[in-house]
Amino acid sequence: MSITLPTFPGRQVHAYPFHRMARSVPDYRWWRPLLTVLTAAGLFCGLTLLAVVVMLVVGAFVPAVSVSVDRALSEDADLRDPGQLVFLLGTICLLWPAAALGVRWGGRRPAGTLLSTAGRLRWRLFPKPLALAAALFLVTSAVSLLLPGNEGPTGGASAGNGGGGDVWLLLLVVLAVVPIQAAAEEYAFRGLLMQVIGSWLRHPAFAILMPVPLFVLGHDYGIVGQIDVAAFAVAAGWITWRTGGLEAAIVLHVVNNVGVLGLGAVGLADPNATDLPLAALPFSLAFLLAYSLLVVRWFPAAELPPSGTAGRR
Repeated sequence: MSITLPTFPGRQVHAYPFHRMARSVPDYRWWRPLLTVLTAAGLFCGLTLLAVVVMLVVGAFVPAVSVSVDRALSEDADLRDPGQLVFLLGTICLLWPAAALGVRWGGRRPAGTLLSTAGRLRWRLFPKPLALAAALFLVTSAVSLLLPGNEGPTGGASAGNGGGGDVWLLLLVVLAVVPIQAAAEEYAFRGLLMQVIGSWLRHPAFAILMPVPLFVLGHDYGIVGQIDVAAFAVAAGWITWRTGGLEAAIVLHVVNNVGVLGLGAVGLADPNATDLPLAALPFSLAFLLAYSLLVVRWFPAAELPPSGTAGRR
């Protein structure tokens, strides 16, 4: 079985395993992945700075915007405030265009190769993983919340969130922004970084594991929370490699983040918590393990990368 990838003028690009897609460029050189990362990092910094400037300019005319930005940039940021949540998640969303343009300009390959071995996002593959992840999250979260001492918010900035109107606005923000934020992180960590590392180191374990510390550092949690984040990164990297694309990992990330922030919006969890309760860790790990094993098992065989390519290219 072969997978057709986008072609470059006058040449045919052969199938590569996902973590080796950076090598699909006909004129690949060892330094191109490094240039890709530098380009993406520079774009992300520039776009973030531009977003902050725009928000500050808008804030000069709309005081509420200025207040939200100031609080979001302080140590007392509150993820239960819709304005702060939009700003904080919105800046993370900028990883998406930064990664896509970094691959296009720095790597000189189609941005679609960042998404899957098919060179595009395979939209028809989303429904089944989405149903699976949502069901598993609901079950594991419900059981976890029934545990003594784990019924509600645990630490963080504040346990309350104003009136009912704020709750509905917060839920709307979560549903509108979180899917983009979660996908953007997958583009950067399971897409860009996996493929950069995979271009230099053939075995997929390097591409899966080496981005994990950076992903963990991006989440300011205690030791239990860091263990959970690391496990999430490993699971997302493994299913990305096994399925040959970001689709299943994006679903996992979206469901997890929407679930956590959604529970926080209604007061059943604290999105500002600085750590994960130890009693909740086994349920989170069970969710990751069950989803990873089942989604790979249920993935359409026709969409899986060619077997054995990881060792050949």
